[in-house]
Amino acid sequence: MIFEQIATGGCQSYLLGCDDSHSAILIDPNIAQMDRYLGFAAKDGVRIRYVLDTHTHADHFSAAKELGKTLGVPVVASKLSPAPYADFRLDDGEILRVGNMRLRALHTPGHTRDSMCILAEDRIFTGDTLLIGGTGRTDLPTGDPDQLYDSLFGRVLKQDPALLVYPAHDYKGRSHSSIGEEIANNPRLQKRDRAEFIAMMKQLNLDAPTHLTEALRTNMSGGKTVAQLLSEASAHVPFVSMAELAERVGRNDLGLILLDVREKDAFVSGHIPGAQHLPRGQLELRVNKELPDPTRRILVACEFGQISTLAAATLRELGYVNAAALDGGMKAWREAGHPVTVL
Repeated sequence: MIFEQIATGGCQSYLLGCDDSHSAILIDPNIAQMDRYLGFAAKDGVRIRYVLDTHTHADHFSAAKELGKTLGVPVVASKLSPAPYADFRLDDGEILRVGNMRLRALHTPGHTRDSMCILAEDRIFTGDTLLIGGTGRTDLPTGDPDQLYDSLFGRVLKQDPALLVYPAHDYKGRSHSSIGEEIANNPRLQKRDRAEFIAMMKQLNLDAPTHLTEALRTNMSGGKTVAQLLSEASAHVPFVSMAELAERVGRNDLGLILLDVREKDAFVSGHIPGAQHLPRGQLELRVNKELPDPTRRILVACEFGQISTLAAATLRELGYVNAAALDGGMKAWREAGHPVTVL
């Protein structure tokens, strides 16, 4: 087996390849590592044939949809996955063939309704069902401690004790464990009585994951994250440095339309000299009246440099081909000591 483990903070992804065919599968990919996955595949001489999510992730953004589209390969998920972009849905006990490898799905609800583990030769990819020294939480949407008890004690822990455990998360720098080690040492698994286990899970009182709502929204629907929108906009928008704009302001000759897209109260309290105001929320509705010449050079500014990037991308889509964004925002402009006009 060709094998790579890729960590993104506490999130773990896995690239498995068949030695004979050099076909591969990518398990639990993270959107932040897309180029890295492709680099590993090229280094190992494998072709990724499938991308698979063990469950609907709540703490990071899955790259399954984007990689499936980029590579032209199926996205694999549980039959209970809500993701509309899943092309290949595995039922309990079904086998996915990747070259000469046989990957068997185990339906293991509890952390989420659609959780599954993947058995592959000498190892098991447990998603968030079983972690090293812990288990997946059950207090997030579709979580159920009663189901998790059955999945763990009735299914996962009945596998060969020598099986290597590779979870979807580990926050202490550990790469793997084994079923036997977890049975012996995992403190949560010492609660073997159903009622005691359920009570323990209900009393964990864990903090909600960062970006919980956005992660669930995008992973369940296939929608885009804010970071994706900004990345896509940045790829199609040129930027103007703050130093260049300061020089233009200093000589009292902007030579372009400087468009401030913040809300009115922010604009009134202080803006770059010579700026014209057009709130981002009204851009599409007022652009024809406010910007009648689509050939003019337009420089868009906002408070932090993000909304201006999106607005400049929108302007270019609307035909303002010379629209650009300020590299930075009003906050950085003020902190640099540049002049500000107050109304």
